[in-house]
Amino acid sequence: MQVQDEQLMENQTPAPETEEKEPKKKSELMSWILTLVTAVVIALVIRSFVFEPVRVDGESMCDTLQNGEIMLVTKPEYLLGDPSHGDVVICHYPGRGNTNFVKRVMGIPGDVIEIRDNAVYRNGEALDEPYLTLERNDNGFDMAPFSLGEDEYFVMGDNRDNSHDSRNYYRYDQPSAITRDMIKGKVRFVLFPFNQIRGIE
Repeated sequence: MQVQDEQLMENQTPAPETEEKEPKKKSELMSWILTLVTAVVIALVIRSFVFEPVRVDGESMCDTLQNGEIMLVTKPEYLLGDPSHGDVVICHYPGRGNTNFVKRVMGIPGDVIEIRDNAVYRNGEALDEPYLTLERNDNGFDMAPFSLGEDEYFVMGDNRDNSHDSRNYYRYDQPSAITRDMIKGKVRFVLFPFNQIRGIE
């Protein structure tokens, strides 16, 4: 009897450990997938509503911003409020898809913008623009008074001699405003190169 009992016990050997590990592996895999998806969603929310780094592509904002620099662009102020005169912003242009442009807000709803020999007049008053480099703003550009509607903004680059902006982006020498929904964020800082870290005014 004792021998028979031992044989029965031998026949009831436990299932291999690999069978027990299979559900554990699947659970760990699902946990990793869930973590990854959560991280992606959080990153997208932050990028859409909080901040994102954006690379300067071109020289239209020289000398305020240089080609290749990485800017920190913040979003909350334009989710809760509207752009103001002088803000450096990331915006889109009609017919240009989701291409980012970086420009300075020169006119807001209700303003009248005029340019005489490169000098910008807002509501009849010449603007003081200390951020401009004179040799980048000497091509003698003129623009007749242009009135902005209730949802319109006028943006320009700081490198006026080499900027595609509200003065001419739609058709050559034909000014055209952008609407509020085309302004996506405010440029706050230059983050890279590290030796050029600075705030943007």
